[in-house]
Amino acid sequence: MAFVSDWLRGKAEVNQSTTQWLLKEHDQLTCCIVEYQNKGQANKCIQHQHGLHRNLIYFATVTDTSPTSTSKAMRQSSSWLL
Repeated sequence: MAFVSDWLRGKAEVNQSTTQWLLKEHDQLTCCIVEYQNKGQANKCIQHQHGLHRNLIYFATVTDTSPTSTSKAMRQSSSWLL
């Protein structure tokens, strides 16, 4: 969903399971990036950074298109982080 055209925005279904899955993937990607950076292997971070960027673009896109329903789904699914 990265770089979604205006005419496609708002067409994706935002639900709790998708949001939770993406948040878990986000956490795993961040851990991998930090691990590679700590080992001095920054060149291996690129593929993980692309995945992280994709997820962040998705969250930004759905937040821009439906702020009330997305905010509620994000609050519910991110409660596992607290």
